[in-house]
Amino acid sequence: MSNNSEVKCPSCKEVFKVDDAVYTNIVMQVRDQQFDKELQNRLDANNRENTAALKLVEANITSFFKEQLVSKDNEINNLKLKSKDQLVVEVSKKQEEIRALQSKLEQAETQKKLELSDAIRGIEKEKDQLTNDLKSKETEKELLEKSLKEKFNDKLAHKDETLRLKEEEIERLKDYKQKLSTKMIGETLELHCETEFNKLRATAFQSAYFEKDNEASGGNKGDYIFKDSDQNGNEIVSIMFEMKNENDQTATKKKNEDFFAKLDKDRNDKGCEYAVLVSLLEADNELYNSGIVDVSYKYDKMYVIRPQFFIPMITLLRNAGMKSLEYKAELNIIRNQSIDISNFEEKINDFKSGFARNYDLASRQFKTAIDEIDKTMDHLQKTKDALLASVNNLRLANNKADDLTIKKLTYNNPTMQQKFKDI
Repeated sequence: MSNNSEVKCPSCKEVFKVDDAVYTNIVMQVRDQQFDKELQNRLDANNRENTAALKLVEANITSFFKEQLVSKDNEINNLKLKSKDQLVVEVSKKQEEIRALQSKLEQAETQKKLELSDAIRGIEKEKDQLTNDLKSKETEKELLEKSLKEKFNDKLAHKDETLRLKEEEIERLKDYKQKLSTKMIGETLELHCETEFNKLRATAFQSAYFEKDNEASGGNKGDYIFKDSDQNGNEIVSIMFEMKNENDQTATKKKNEDFFAKLDKDRNDKGCEYAVLVSLLEADNELYNSGIVDVSYKYDKMYVIRPQFFIPMITLLRNAGMKSLEYKAELNIIRNQSIDISNFEEKINDFKSGFARNYDLASRQFKTAIDEIDKTMDHLQKTKDALLASVNNLRLANNKADDLTIKKLTYNNPTMQQKFKDI
């Protein structure tokens, strides 16, 4: 076929030109239609064959199962006939087994009765034994109760004796508190204080003066004057003491404050810095039993103490006086050098307030100590702890006194700092 051929359509009679490619396409379309038609025919034939084969297989299977069903029906009928005979035989066997079990049960019941009878006899025997043991235990219990009662009576008697001793100890402690651990060495409080001071004079107060005030001034005089000086003869501290004992009084009981005015006047007349009333008056007053009582709100530099605080009071005031003496010496040097001391008073007041604070803490601890003395001997350990705490506060007060120097007093004082630089 040429590259360009004319083809006439048989339907519309139209003539059109086709090339090789169009021609090939038309031929392929025709072939595809024939192939599809042939394929469909073969598929139809196969479907018919398969349908026939399926019907044949179904018929064969149906026939096979029918034969099997008939065979099983026959087997079932045969089995029904055989089961009746076997059932009779099995029932007979079961009855024999039941009779055998009944015989064994009777034997077991007989054995149980025998065992039960033996057990009852054993229990009765054990009961008799327990009864005998119980009687024996009751006898032992009675003996034990009797022994315990005797021991209890002995302990009760011992406790009564212990209680009596404790009561005597309490009375002794009350008397111990009233007399404040002293036998009043002689008959008076004055003698007691003098003796307590003399015990420490050679070790702690070598340069101190402690004598009775024998010089009346304006018709009045105190009991004792204490003075202490340094190596240069400068006075460290001076104290006017007044001792008042409850036993020295008449039926009309006096109060501590009844003697404040006279003591203050005696102190001023004799030129003493401090006034201290050592008193056993108002024995039940908690304020005066609490420790060192500061009454400077009424009279300047005046204190009230119980006799057990006599030596601690002297020690406190002397330590404070020694520090004060150092400050006075340093202040005199500074004054001679014309240095501004405008802030010195404030520093000294700070020290005094710090000292007073620790002093107050010490007083509270002494109160705790006195309260503990009021209790029985079981509370003496608490008293020891309170006293140790008081000693610690006293140590802190002394440490603050030892730690205060001129340099600290002149801190933030430009005038003094410049003078020290010039020096």
